[in-house]
Amino acid sequence: MSLVHEIDYGTPASKSEKTVTLTIDGREITVPEGTSLMRASMEAGIQVPKLCATDMVDAFGSCRLCLVEIEGRNGTPASCTTPVAQGLVVHTQTERLKSIRKGVMELYISDHPLDCLTCAANGDCELQDMAGAVGLRDVRYGYEGDNHVNARDGVGETNARWMPKDESNPYFTYDPAKCIVCSRCVRACEEVQGTFALTIEGRGFDSRVSPGMHEDFLSSECVSCGACVQACPTATLTEKSVIEIGQPEHSAVTTCAYCGVGCSFKAEMRGEELVRMVPWKDGKANRGHSCVKGRFAWGYATHRDRILNPMIRESIDQPWREVSWEEALKHTASEFSRIQAKYGRDSVGGITSSRCTNEETYLVQKLIRAGFGNNNVDTCARVCHSPTGYGLGQTFGTSAGTQDFDSVEHTDVVIVIGANPTDGHPVFGSRLKKRLRQGAKLIVIDPRRIDLVDGPHVKADYHLPLRPGTNVAIVTALAHVIVTEGLYNEAFIRERCDWSEFQDWAEFVAEKRHSPEEVEKLSGVPADLIRGAARLFATGGNGAIYYGLGVTEHSQGSTTVMSIANLAMATGNIGRKGVGVNPLRGQNNVQGSCDMGSFPHELPGYRHISDDATRDVFEKLWGVKLNNEPGLRIPNMLDAAVEGTFKGIYIQGEDILQSDPDTHHVSAGLAAMECVVVQDLFLNETANYAHVFLPGSTFLEKDGTFTNAERRINRVRKVMSPKNGYGDWEVTQELAKAMGLDWHYSHPSEIMAEIAATTPSFANVSYELLEEKGSVQWPCNEKHPEGSPIMHVDGFVRGKGKFIRTEYVATDEKTGPRFPLLLTTGRILSQYNVGAQTRRTENVAWHAEDRLEIHPHDAENRGIRDGDWVRLASRAGDTSLRALITDRVAPGVVYTTFHHPDTQANVITTDFSDWATNCPEYKVTAVQVSPSNGPSEWQEDYTELSRRSRRIAGKMEAAE
Repeated sequence: MSLVHEIDYGTPASKSEKTVTLTIDGREITVPEGTSLMRASMEAGIQVPKLCATDMVDAFGSCRLCLVEIEGRNGTPASCTTPVAQGLVVHTQTERLKSIRKGVMELYISDHPLDCLTCAANGDCELQDMAGAVGLRDVRYGYEGDNHVNARDGVGETNARWMPKDESNPYFTYDPAKCIVCSRCVRACEEVQGTFALTIEGRGFDSRVSPGMHEDFLSSECVSCGACVQACPTATLTEKSVIEIGQPEHSAVTTCAYCGVGCSFKAEMRGEELVRMVPWKDGKANRGHSCVKGRFAWGYATHRDRILNPMIRESIDQPWREVSWEEALKHTASEFSRIQAKYGRDSVGGITSSRCTNEETYLVQKLIRAGFGNNNVDTCARVCHSPTGYGLGQTFGTSAGTQDFDSVEHTDVVIVIGANPTDGHPVFGSRLKKRLRQGAKLIVIDPRRIDLVDGPHVKADYHLPLRPGTNVAIVTALAHVIVTEGLYNEAFIRERCDWSEFQDWAEFVAEKRHSPEEVEKLSGVPADLIRGAARLFATGGNGAIYYGLGVTEHSQGSTTVMSIANLAMATGNIGRKGVGVNPLRGQNNVQGSCDMGSFPHELPGYRHISDDATRDVFEKLWGVKLNNEPGLRIPNMLDAAVEGTFKGIYIQGEDILQSDPDTHHVSAGLAAMECVVVQDLFLNETANYAHVFLPGSTFLEKDGTFTNAERRINRVRKVMSPKNGYGDWEVTQELAKAMGLDWHYSHPSEIMAEIAATTPSFANVSYELLEEKGSVQWPCNEKHPEGSPIMHVDGFVRGKGKFIRTEYVATDEKTGPRFPLLLTTGRILSQYNVGAQTRRTENVAWHAEDRLEIHPHDAENRGIRDGDWVRLASRAGDTSLRALITDRVAPGVVYTTFHHPDTQANVITTDFSDWATNCPEYKVTAVQVSPSNGPSEWQEDYTELSRRSRRIAGKMEAAE
């Protein structure tokens, strides 16, 4: 295997459909109008020397190395900033150009250390390459290898301009002595990431890159996305892993295993050691960009906490005992058989993972349906986005977002509701910010002032800071304005929707109780803001809606999704670029785990288990009779466990004790079971109650596919051998064999072939197609052989779009004298979900603990100062954490993240859930906050439980 090389064309591609023809070095070439001469040369196979140019940012024209001559024109223009024109005759290599380029390179080298043999970039340095490309052999100026920020004077004293390396960032080093002031890092930070954290400080000879006003990288505004490191042509900005390990010698393109954006990366290796993850610019989800998690936070794959050997124990108060795979699987199969024989067929079930591949998820639900003989299968995707599936399924006819991420480049007005893209989906957040800087308008509907509301370079036109739990009322109020003021798109509605259903819906939303003035009383949002936002969305051009868990994780999550769909249909914002309804999925394969049939009532492809024709397809292929009754969801499994009728569970890649609501209820349910099997990378919180632990494999150790938030099916490629010996799909297969099933898959591609054979939306998907196209978006079938970037183009999947009345029903969770505040939860950029991966990386430098955000007014009333320990209590339980006083939350609202198990934020959340899907109501919990002197008694007891639960026989004695 060799390194996967990408061509750097120097400048971005032109999107013009008009072409021009010109001649470069005697070769005739036709390119889109607006293409630079540099890019046109590269497309003709002619490499023009360059230093300041790279195709990830716009042309800059500062290095003067890419000069060319054009017949009929004077001078030597920079090819990066000169556009093509019809009939041009261009020369890239003449005696004059050679002389100029050598002179330019002499000046660069005269102020650059010549420690190439020991430099981390040796072999991957563009300055080194360009010196060779222009034939530079002598330098006439100054001391070769001296540099104005690290040279010594004639008597050996350090230069007054000397600058130390900046090692503050845990992932990369900044060495000012190597900087050639090309500004590529500065431009990448501005144009690609949109943070504007870097600048050029000083003038002339004293110019250098700076991360702020005398700040180091760690304390600056830098978000460690890695764009600057990727853009740097020298060793100025270098990954510490490259410095420690050396240059990679082979690579493979794979897909990030963090959020639902689904970024493509080159995993660059030396042997089986990962050197770095580099964003793949041909990745259609990320277009060559990344965030701190995907770019740098992969160290968990080799962390000392990883469990690599199967373990069993008879009861949860005993230490673990390491066993062979054969014994672990035989024991597990025997236990499930014993339990079913004693308690009945429905006494066991399983949970699939939104972190695992489509193929692995498909096998787990197949094991439960074909092996256990029931439909007791659920997934964390229901815990976060099941209202998306239900709401969009009812209104549009399909359970997924309507657009690809590229669509944001064509939008004019964006509504972001219940989502925080810059933290939760940062690569998409950067693309959104870029579009906003180009002039698109923004409406944010969120109880918290997220970064998009009032950032240094992006500001929302409207922020509707609604009271948690009033989403339905707010969206219906927006519709009220659009309908009563005649701003709806009648032509679209008559053509694409049922007009009589629209009239019924319009009559409903036009009622006075849905007016902004009335809804202000419920939501706390001023009526004039609601009216202004509605008018902007209805009249501002292409309107797109992006939403997240702040919409779905409510008792009315499904209702809110339907109200969002109503709003999009009423304004005609469906079926073309720049519009649509776009759920931002939380984990890397939330979409895929839903697609693969992880719900108790649905087989793969969202087809109900009671449908005889659908079951017949699987029964014939699997050779078993399937149960036609829906099984249990996770909370139902836990209820049944407490009641004594549910006794065994197989959990792959999911930590329900930390991630599911009402921790006390989850722990009681797990403790009541006789065989809890956890398959994961680490002894997670759920493993405290496990009897069998099957070690999992990381995304770097297996083949498969993930499906991201835009329905994009991306390949995951194995770059190292599984440290536990097996990929997760192989473990499930071996368990199935131990239970008597005749499974003989030799590669995940065979599992995908079975998925395609049984699931209409995947009918044309194969590994061969994915290798050819890079990725495809479902539906991918006979009608759409290469996939479907945009849904509902000519009509809705269900036929006519369906308007549905969305009655606002207040949540049963109420504030009162005992619990006067409302708690809502969310994520932070540097950490991911329950933190099992990111907490085992250097990302803890940015977020070492969960904090409770509280408004200064509420804090003052309670005598709380910033950093104080506080007790956070609800009707369900209490925990303690430190306070962060901020006006990002409104008075009466508090907010925290849920990344750290020592906080256990879900001890607080209730068991209220969405009326249609059981999606938990994480986002509305009535609480009280009071001063505390440290962790609660429950937290201390839990810490001791976790310590005892993680004991491993043999290793425990060795430690003692």
